[in-house]
Amino acid sequence: MSISKTRANLMLLSAAVIWGAGYLLSKLATNAGMHAGLINAIRGFIYAGLAYLFFHRAINHMTKADLRVGLIAGGINFLGYQLQTIGLMYTTPANNAFLTAIYVVLVPFIVWLLFHRRPEPKSYLAIMICMLGMAFLTGVFSHGLALHVGDALTILSALFYALQIVYFGSVTDSSPWIIAFMLGIVQGVGGAIYTLLFEQQTFAAIDWQAGLWPVIALGIVSSFGAQTLQVVGQRFTDPTPAGLILMTESMFGSVFSVAFGFEPFTKDLLIGGSLIIFALLLMQVGLRRLWQFRRRA
Repeated sequence: MSISKTRANLMLLSAAVIWGAGYLLSKLATNAGMHAGLINAIRGFIYAGLAYLFFHRAINHMTKADLRVGLIAGGINFLGYQLQTIGLMYTTPANNAFLTAIYVVLVPFIVWLLFHRRPEPKSYLAIMICMLGMAFLTGVFSHGLALHVGDALTILSALFYALQIVYFGSVTDSSPWIIAFMLGIVQGVGGAIYTLLFEQQTFAAIDWQAGLWPVIALGIVSSFGAQTLQVVGQRFTDPTPAGLILMTESMFGSVFSVAFGFEPFTKDLLIGGSLIIFALLLMQVGLRRLWQFRRRA
């Protein structure tokens, strides 16, 4: 299987738009009383079921090496989703979206830690700008230093998403269809175990009519649709445009959140979000290329 870089980049952009809208679906589910484990169990099993339905020929030839890769990738992915979904219960969709996108800045530092490849000098400036943006988003300048639990959990989830990107880049032999299936299986099983252990007492308070349809949509569109697009698209494009395109999910998440009335458009949201996007752009293309682009504009 081979596709052009243009088509691969369009696949990644489609995934970013879908994930941006997915923050609202997750918020609708949590507002209906559904907790993170249950949400991830349902969407994970939907993802795995659809992956097997469409890609069963490849999945039926899974090797032990494929299984090991899939379990590791699925475990990292599940922890990221779980922390992000719990965090969304205690913060806004826009904050959740912007803070999740910090994974782009974290990737080179994880590569340094694991593979001893030192980050470029621009990484240090990007991380400082990103921290400043986080300060605006979390209200440090307006209300003092009080990082909400939802924001902290979202930042931790970004660490696991960064680990996932690094891991995906280090294993290219396994079929993307097998990886997609395993991501769903691990998410579904992990979510089911978590919800049975820690969330059973919350089931009675769930508004199933309001909460179930957003989770089904997440499983079909955000998990099976967008994540499969990501797994395939990243194989046929370069890391820099891939990271740049995928990080726009934070922008789309904020736009959808404000447009659908989940939160007001505020100065702190504009400044904090803009700073984080600038840090991510700086991380991907560098200050010199950003300046050259500005001069051409």
